Amino acid sequence: MKALDELLRVYKHLGGDPGLFDDQQQAHLVVVGHEAISSKSVAGLEVMVSPQAEGVQIVIRVQEGVKLKMPVHTCLGLLHDRGEQHITFEVLLEPDASASFVTHCLFPNAVQVRHTMQAKLVIGSGASMGYQERHFHGPHGGVVVIPQAMVQVAPKGSYQSCFTLVDGLVGQLSIDYDVQVDAHAVAELAAHIFGHASDRIRINERIALVGEGARSLIKTRVAVEGQAQAEVTGSTAGKAAGARGHVDCLEIVRDHAVARAVPIVCVTHPQAKVTHEASIGSVDHHQLETLMAHGVSPEEAVAIIVKGMLAS
Repeated sequence: MKALDELLRVYKHLGGDPGLFDDQQQAHLVVVGHEAISSKSVAGLEVMVSPQAEGVQIVIRVQEGVKLKMPVHTCLGLLHDRGEQHITFEVLLEPDASASFVTHCLFPNAVQVRHTMQAKLVIGSGASMGYQERHFHGPHGGVVVIPQAMVQVAPKGSYQSCFTLVDGLVGQLSIDYDVQVDAHAVAELAAHIFGHASDRIRINERIALVGEGARSLIKTRVAVEGQAQAEVTGSTAGKAAGARGHVDCLEIVRDHAVARAVPIVCVTHPQAKVTHEASIGSVDHHQLETLMAHGVSPEEAVAIIVKGMLAS
């Protein structure tokens, strides 16, 4: 299929292996626009795709006690320069299940594109879920991306996510995540984003530690240059005995870009503890001088430093 071939070409350009989508041992799902054009499931995993009035619904269930050895690969996107993609995404990991998901959202030709995702993730008792989401928006910056998620992590469960957008122009990005962590469960949210030109970036992540011994980490790395603007809000509330949370935000600003960080910590139980650190500044001059002393040009040195920060 032409659409699948084009999407996988972009996927390969980003370092992915298109052969994964032919591997009978690996589950995958490819959705272009509102149409599923390729899918493969494995034992213990259920994937349902249903067209909606104005979008598509994806429902994934990992059965109780099933531990998927290989990641589930999903590829979402639009190939036309104009259009919309609206996705409702529901994931249920039943008790003691474990699975990792690798999602690529690709909009290589976007001039006027809107992508929304409303996700509901439920991680059952003792279950573990890893989720990596990588975006590519092409060179035009004509993308509006609005991912929203509500995540529930049951007792002794684990949820780790990482959102990455460092290839192409961001356009307009508005992330809104709400996570509830129960007793002795763990949630970690990471984001790595590079904004250029007139990109607009907004991140709003909230974690509530509602169970005894719940733990969390919000870790955000953002670089902006040109006329780009970024606003990052990370909020953690400790509401139970032994709850521990940390908010860590680092932003690099160049040219005429503007960055704002708003760490919010709230403790409503005397035996809970939540900490935060936020840093906004330019490229470290000592690092810059060290690289230039080794023959690296100023432009290359800045790129190396920014790349290292986004990878940390």
